[in-house]
Amino acid sequence: MKLFFSVNDVENLQDIVQEALSLKESPYQHKQLGKNKTLGLVFLNPSLRTRLSTQKAALNLGMNVMVMNLDKEGWALETQDGVVMNGTTVEHIREAAAVMGQYCDILGFRSFPKLQDRDEDYSEDLFNKFVKFCNVPVVSLESATRHPLQSFADLITIMENANNSPYFSGEGHVKAKPKVVLTWAPHVKPLPQAVPNSFSEWMCRAQAEGLVDFVITYPEGYELAEEFTKGASIIYKQDEALADADFIYVKNWSSYSDYGKILGDGQDWMLTQEKLKFTNAAKVMHCLPVRRDLELSSEILDGSHSLVIEEAGNRLWAAQTVLKRMLEKLPS
Repeated sequence: MKLFFSVNDVENLQDIVQEALSLKESPYQHKQLGKNKTLGLVFLNPSLRTRLSTQKAALNLGMNVMVMNLDKEGWALETQDGVVMNGTTVEHIREAAAVMGQYCDILGFRSFPKLQDRDEDYSEDLFNKFVKFCNVPVVSLESATRHPLQSFADLITIMENANNSPYFSGEGHVKAKPKVVLTWAPHVKPLPQAVPNSFSEWMCRAQAEGLVDFVITYPEGYELAEEFTKGASIIYKQDEALADADFIYVKNWSSYSDYGKILGDGQDWMLTQEKLKFTNAAKVMHCLPVRRDLELSSEILDGSHSLVIEEAGNRLWAAQTVLKRMLEKLPS
């Protein structure tokens, strides 16, 4: 594996999940794999789980780790070619990425979208240029359109819990696979579509491989780009979508069609304990950070239905699996 950007970089979901669970059982079994190798983590935006889990994953594999908050510690980057750099930018992405590739065997890169120009954000221009010029394997730590390490951890969490639970339909018949629902949630600021895009992309693939049934629910106007939702059932009534759900993934996102905008407060979309009555005692997930009693009720977050901490814990095994696969392809 030389690039981890989307679910398309994974051949078989069941295989990679089993590999992650094996690492969870024995975290240090490949400690020699990363000996004398260096991981560079480059952040243009804040991070808690992504930074700590990926750094810990690299240490478990015996790697050295360097972290750079480029937005605070680096020079202002120019990303466009043919520009006379007589303004505020000091260093071009061509040189910056290439130099980082000289110091590191694998690089991780995070950059959020600006939510101003949809075509610019969805072109993934900055991420793609970083990959092109650094000339070493790259892990996406979240980009304008996707957050694959989060989605991989989400799938691990679902499969791990699904394997330990029977599923029954409303008629009392055993279901072959769990029903997973992605539900929009309210927020006070416009958020990117990266997490819901990525979660949808991974769940649609999981559905195609016969692992889950996948439903998305949101108010009208919050449709995601079709490339991420092919195969998913779309339901605009939240209560109807939640019926018989086994896993509920809660996440806010801004409008894709009216790009980056909030379309009303949507307060009645917050998931509560009362709404769980429609479900099959569903487990509830969120990528974190979460605004309590705005996106998701405290009674759920603090209750027995919540998987958010376990889900965050699985970020480590997702990152370690990806790094392991990259290290296996590097020259010793």
